[in-house]
Amino acid sequence: MGNVIKLVKNKYKDEEPIQKLLTLIENDFVRVSNLINEQVISQVERIPDVSNHIIELGGKRLRPILTLTTSKICEYKGDMHIKLAAAVELMHTATLLHDDVVDDSDVRRGESASHIVWDNKSSILVGDYLLSKAFRLLTNDGSMKCIKIISDVSVNISHGEVKQLIYINNLKTTESQYLDIISDKTAQLFSAACKISAEISEI
Repeated sequence: MGNVIKLVKNKYKDEEPIQKLLTLIENDFVRVSNLINEQVISQVERIPDVSNHIIELGGKRLRPILTLTTSKICEYKGDMHIKLAAAVELMHTATLLHDDVVDDSDVRRGESASHIVWDNKSSILVGDYLLSKAFRLLTNDGSMKCIKIISDVSVNISHGEVKQLIYINNLKTTESQYLDIISDKTAQLFSAACKISAEISEI
């Protein structure tokens, strides 16, 4: 897992401020990556196969970076931010597995999407598994306010997905409707990634 930080830094190779930021949170970032890998271990072979396929495709992991960074800004002392950052990324990964099926996307990050390598059912069910794992980490954390923040986001993401399904190929979709969709699908998880750190810091 020592290479994880190098891989993510490479994603931001042209963005010096984020490079510096990653150096500041490097130890915590590696801990989060290790915890994420632990969550996909299962005796059911298909679960780690599908999970590791999408995880190993790489990503910028911006959401856990936000959680870890906000924890530092808030001068948080403890370990809960590690579980929270992992939970946020697991939730995001689950939505990617679901999205590729709903959108009938053949490619994810330049490689075959999971549902192409396996099938739709596997992608949906493993996505559900990762979502369940995210909430288990949240319950282990013990903060009901954090659970509520992430639960609300989960509901909103579902709303956004359904709204996108309704408006797809509709040329009459307004800018307001579009912004509403991306707020639910994307923006609110970014926001929650920061809020949970402030919450455990009791700010």
